[in-house]
Amino acid sequence: MKLLISIVFCFLVLGVNSQRWGEFLKQAGQGTRDMWRAYSDMREANYKNSDKYFHARGNYDAARRGPGGAWAAKVISNARENIQRLTGHGAEDSKADQFANKWGRSGKDPNYFRPAGLPKKY
Repeated sequence: MKLLISIVFCFLVLGVNSQRWGEFLKQAGQGTRDMWRAYSDMREANYKNSDKYFHARGNYDAARRGPGGAWAAKVISNARENIQRLTGHGAEDSKADQFANKWGRSGKDPNYFRPAGLPKKY
């Protein structure tokens, strides 16, 4: 329910007219899939020191979808970091994750965070 309220509020704030709502929602859905793919790849790779790369890549891919994708990436990233803080992860790790999230959303190359030896598949 909070997500639905957030979407409606976002439409009002951004001034998205009724003809563009569908496009915004489509971008948000695609951005959510991009974030999920980055998370799934991170779990599959299970590669040391690759966390920041996958954060940046997911946000980068989602933001390239448009305003809806960037919005979805921000909401998902912030929710994830807030949950981690509540479950006892350190503030320093969360701060570094958020830096990588913002890096990717801003359109900067996620390979900046790519650890040496990570398979090219990712």
